[in-house]
Amino acid sequence: MESIAVTERTRVRRGPKKACYDRTTIYSILDEAFVCHIGATMHNTAAVQPNFHWRIGDRLYVHGSSKNGLFQSIIRGETACITVTLLDGLVFAKSAFHHSANFRSVMLYGQGEVIEGPEHKRFALDQMLEKFSEGRSSEARPPNETEMKATVVISFPIDEVSAKIRTGPPVDDEEDLNYPTWSGVKPVTTLIGDLVSE
Repeated sequence: MESIAVTERTRVRRGPKKACYDRTTIYSILDEAFVCHIGATMHNTAAVQPNFHWRIGDRLYVHGSSKNGLFQSIIRGETACITVTLLDGLVFAKSAFHHSANFRSVMLYGQGEVIEGPEHKRFALDQMLEKFSEGRSSEARPPNETEMKATVVISFPIDEVSAKIRTGPPVDDEEDLNYPTWSGVKPVTTLIGDLVSE
């Protein structure tokens, strides 16, 4: 297990027992999730956008319109904060206060690097399609020159990053254990179904 160095921004302060700085665990969460949220400063105000993401080695990739305002801020050097969350269960406690969730989350800070070279850019976009479905990059029509120009691909080093994970049953105060209501966990799963052809 390789532990990632903790920084002031990535140190988990609230619920430190839920913190995880293991690279393998962080990668597994990033790989399982399909949607991230990218935050940065845009036009002197905070902005957050959902985006599809994928990983190649030790870097996280996102893509979008080359005219996207948030991406333009990142290209100009704004530090991004990228989060990913997988919801695994709704935790029902005896008390309202102790209701919670089982989850796996990642928070990453970094400055983005635009993928410029056409071969590198095409390879990165092909890996995005492979995350959709293995072999898809060779099945779909490749992007043409206009589509490639309209698309920006940005990668981030997976260096300043941490995970936060909660598992298990509810944790109630001792005086609530005999309170006459049910408690437990309702599991939550994400199911990717079979293809529905057009």
